[in-house]
Amino acid sequence: MVNKYVLAYAHFPFPIALTLTHMAFCSVLALVIIKLGLVDTVHMDSGTYFKNVVPIAALFSGTLWLGNAAYLYLSVAFIQMLKATMPVTVFLVGVMLGTEKYSALYALNMVVVAVGVAAASYGELNFDLIGVIFQSGSIVTESFRLCLIQLLLQARGIKLNPVTTLYYIAPACFLFLCLPFSFIEAPKMMHSENWSVPVGWLSLSAVAAFALNMSVFLLIGRSSALTMNIAGVIKDWLLIFLSVLLYKSPVGQLQLMGYGVAFLGVCWYNYQKLQSARPPVPTTKSLPDLEKAPLLRSGSSANTGNNSSNRDN
Repeated sequence: MVNKYVLAYAHFPFPIALTLTHMAFCSVLALVIIKLGLVDTVHMDSGTYFKNVVPIAALFSGTLWLGNAAYLYLSVAFIQMLKATMPVTVFLVGVMLGTEKYSALYALNMVVVAVGVAAASYGELNFDLIGVIFQSGSIVTESFRLCLIQLLLQARGIKLNPVTTLYYIAPACFLFLCLPFSFIEAPKMMHSENWSVPVGWLSLSAVAAFALNMSVFLLIGRSSALTMNIAGVIKDWLLIFLSVLLYKSPVGQLQLMGYGVAFLGVCWYNYQKLQSARPPVPTTKSLPDLEKAPLLRSGSSANTGNNSSNRDN
């Protein structure tokens, strides 16, 4: 919500510069937290960093840049509806990279989500193709990033919490974003006077970006995946409601119906993933015969005792 205000209403239409402030702020704060010893860090050599972390940082910078750029063209409500396609792209990219196994049931679920988002897009009153392209690019890069985290970090036993993730990834993201900023936004900023620097709003946006990562860190450590999914569902609807309330974003009936279908598809997909992630409950037949063993031992002892008393008699 703050990013939308900064880019569309605060005379600062520079999504790359906005993302650069986020990465600079997160880099400095993460460095301070690590150096103060408030959070344990993971030490890695330069070879591991460039091979496993830098590609993820490149994709993350693309995700942030394209996602923020979409706010110049689309409403927060519609962007949130488009984000419902995230499970679809993650599933497709995962199947392609081998982190997901193809399932006809999952594929059918993805079709339902895609149809719902298509209906929501058709019902969007202020549809903008450029904004949709930006947001779609953000979703694709984020999907590749999530899959590469599994391949390059988790599969190699490298575990990073959000603070250490920012410590390693945010500086690299900053450097990656400097390149498009130099060619795309810096010339516009130098040759135009129709913009201003909303210091207060930029600071609030940077603090919110860091607080988001910290809240995720605290929530994961004290809750379950189910809680995370429920919190995500509440966040989706809350963003749509706030977008309509604060920014007067028009939302049509067809759009809500389409998003409702996609929303149900995402909920069903999350439920299936949670069920598949649970360890199988052992049945009675598969349990070891623990109750019979003591009885046999006690029976054997009783027989031994009887035999001893018979021998004594």
